[in-house]
Amino acid sequence: MRHFIYYSAKARTSGNWEDLMKAGRMDIVCNVIIQCLFLSNKIREDIRLHLIFNGPPNPVMHLELVSGDMDEERISKKDIAGLIKRMLYKCNDKKKTEVFPGCFIEKKSFQALLKELEAEGKKIFVLDKKGENIREVDSFDNCAFVIGDHEGLPKKEVKRFDKISVGKEVYFASQTFIILNNELDMRS
Repeated sequence: MRHFIYYSAKARTSGNWEDLMKAGRMDIVCNVIIQCLFLSNKIREDIRLHLIFNGPPNPVMHLELVSGDMDEERISKKDIAGLIKRMLYKCNDKKKTEVFPGCFIEKKSFQALLKELEAEGKKIFVLDKKGENIREVDSFDNCAFVIGDHEGLPKKEVKRFDKISVGKEVYFASQTFIILNNELDMRS
């Protein structure tokens, strides 16, 4: 199972928004979900996408999407936005809640998620333009990839992890997921 973490410093943590761009750039989150989980005519079977929302009014939220368990019909940005809104409305501060098949939400910090994945034995790779070229890394077995939004990642939480790069150019976060998935597809 491929693990991806997308950190958004300003993504809204409640479902009461209409405009994707004014909801902490929820438009970027929708693109990330589509590009990470979906192929041309189907959903990928092997992805666990963790979304960390650290925006107002109730930070921090952890949304988890498990591709093999999800409903394959949610593909448009409008449908993805509706899914996110419904998930945010269903958050229970005391427990992890499965809102739809393969779609979970809970109150969990970025740091707590990283510690949990490390405890599971995952090697954490942080995407950074100054990191080691992805093609020079020997193995991506049992790992998780961390990608930040246009504002970046909390440096304190990620400084101890290996940095990797998908190239010399700076790509949109959603494009980075395509490149990562392609690289992993080519290796399997």
